[in-house]
Amino acid sequence: MTEISPELIAKCREKLLDAKANVMSRVLNARRDLHSEEKGGDEADQTVRVLAEKEMLALHDRMRSQLLEIESALARIESGGYGICEETEEYIEAERLLAIPWTRLSIEGAELRESHQRRYAR
Repeated sequence: MTEISPELIAKCREKLLDAKANVMSRVLNARRDLHSEEKGGDEADQTVRVLAEKEMLALHDRMRSQLLEIESALARIESGGYGICEETEEYIEAERLLAIPWTRLSIEGAELRESHQRRYAR
């Protein structure tokens, strides 16, 4: 595969910045929603609130992980290592980068890693 074009990197950087803004907005909205709920109520209301808080914390953790991946991809763009598969050390497919701009793996690399994880998960 050939080297990644500056145009593709610019498109991916723009997508990454948009995704980062989206995740940050979702985090702020989730925090606002969590803190705006009333603390009173009967036992059923409190149970529902605890379950909602647990769900929000799980969502917050997923958004935090995604934000870390986005930040890491932006750092790879700055350092010149963007678009290189961590498994195969070959360039990641352009279509894959446009679909998942924070990806660290090519399709082949993802298959290799998944195969390796399945093998040692037993």
